[in-house]
Amino acid sequence: MKAVILAGGLGTRISEESVLKPKPMIDIGGKPILWHIMKVYSAHGINDFIICCGYKGYLIKEYFANYFLHMSDVTFDMTKNEMQVHERHAEPWKVTLINTGETTMTGGRLKRVAEHLRGEEAFCFTYGDGVADVDITRQIAFHRRHGRLATITAVQPPGRYGALELRDTQVTGFAEKPKGDGGWINGGFFVLSPRCIDYIAGDATLWEAEPLTELARDGQLEAWHHTGFWQPMDTLREKNQLEELWQSGQAPWRIW
Repeated sequence: MKAVILAGGLGTRISEESVLKPKPMIDIGGKPILWHIMKVYSAHGINDFIICCGYKGYLIKEYFANYFLHMSDVTFDMTKNEMQVHERHAEPWKVTLINTGETTMTGGRLKRVAEHLRGEEAFCFTYGDGVADVDITRQIAFHRRHGRLATITAVQPPGRYGALELRDTQVTGFAEKPKGDGGWINGGFFVLSPRCIDYIAGDATLWEAEPLTELARDGQLEAWHHTGFWQPMDTLREKNQLEELWQSGQAPWRIW
């Protein structure tokens, strides 16, 4: 099975970092968050990736073109103009990088890679700026069982602030970042039939708008409920939270 990853947005809400690189290339623990997402999929046996590039997409291409240099120790012999790579750390990945335009919307980006999904029974689809410990293997099995065109991951986002525990007007304690209002939201990590692409009109289409709405209206959208770890990286604050988790050795998405 293939996984399509959106990696072309401007990342304006984390402009402190994205002014220099596309958001999926922002580092967590010294490696791009895109790498972390791919490692999650790879842990579930998915190693064929289609990356939808846009803003500063050449930096993503350069990263994979020089993957051995990024992941290995290297000796350069300047007198002989030679390079020796030590302890090669290769991934079993096939990575297709497609320029889907700088201003194309999320649905339009998916439509632009449709030719690379011909003949697929289903494929995975996600955003390049968030990590989770979603059980992809079980989600794919769920998708195959229900037989509809699309599976969306439903998550309950964590509260941004701690909450007061009250008895009338008396404060009895504090709850550290409780769940939100109990509603379920789109957590990304889709499993889709290629027929879903027929719901996308063109470059200006937001995947989260008409296509998902019409799939739901047609009874073709099922929700996979994920109650584990899920965290987008929309702001510098969230980026720092992910970095702290990684450095602590307790990053929940590190399932490999």
